[in-house]
Amino acid sequence: MNYVLALLLPPLSILFAGRPIVAIVTFVIWIPAVIFSGGLTHPMFILLAWILILQGREDRRARQYGRND
Repeated sequence: MNYVLALLLPPLSILFAGRPIVAIVTFVIWIPAVIFSGGLTHPMFILLAWILILQGREDRRARQYGRND
């Protein structure tokens, strides 16, 4: 579900991934970038959101199995 949200509203998806400060910074940059570029920069923010979601999932998996890599 978070991946679908990342397609539409990347800053909100980043917030739900557990990165509130990164979400705020992304939101502040995302709004003017989308307005001034006409949406051309939107895929960059989608990739950022997906990377952070995957990273959070890997962190949870590592904590669950007790790995400290």
